[in-house]
Amino acid sequence: MAGVVRLTTTSVQAIRVSSSFSSFATALNPLQPCLPPNSNLNSDKRLRLLSSSPSCSSSHYHPSSGLGSHLPLRRPKSQVVRVKVDENVAETEPPKWWERNAPNMVDIHSTEEFLSALSGAGERLVIVEFYGTWCASCRALFPKLCKTAVEHPDIVFLKVNFDENKPMCKSLNVRVLPFFHFYRGADGQLESFSCSLAKFQKIKDAIQLHNTDRCSLGPAKVPEGLTLAKPAASS
Repeated sequence: MAGVVRLTTTSVQAIRVSSSFSSFATALNPLQPCLPPNSNLNSDKRLRLLSSSPSCSSSHYHPSSGLGSHLPLRRPKSQVVRVKVDENVAETEPPKWWERNAPNMVDIHSTEEFLSALSGAGERLVIVEFYGTWCASCRALFPKLCKTAVEHPDIVFLKVNFDENKPMCKSLNVRVLPFFHFYRGADGQLESFSCSLAKFQKIKDAIQLHNTDRCSLGPAKVPEGLTLAKPAASS
């Protein structure tokens, strides 16, 4: 019959191969938006564009199979760098204004220290400054006092914090701040006065008057009205 088409075995195989290619093309249709319209790009560039395209970001491309497997991308885990901080290392705070002493300045913390410093000075002139950490006039005057101490290394400068030594300051009639006492050996207290930065010349004049070469007889004289507290008797 004229209408009957005879197919050989070779023709059937060719038809099956053609059908497989059609199915493969259909499977690649969803991937088409990932590929650039320029078909002249080589396979490596097309692969990089395919993997970087938003529509293909959820699949891996396997060159061996030519197909995209819908496996989630594994993003590299962020690495956390942990640094061990030594607890012993701490920022050192700069000294406060009343802590910036000259070499011949001594901080007094008790009546005993005060009397011991007077006795240990011998015949040297001793200048005692009574100050408060909250006192603005004390702070303004202090740098110039330090400079004066450096210029007179033979003079002993004692610093008494008013708030830490209120009973002693009361016994020495310290009523205002800053306040100064001048002592020297057996002569004891030479003079006392209040002073500010504007009247600093008073301190210079007192130094010139009392810091002269001389020798006084006898031990250092203890300030009047100042005695050491007796220790409590043990029962």
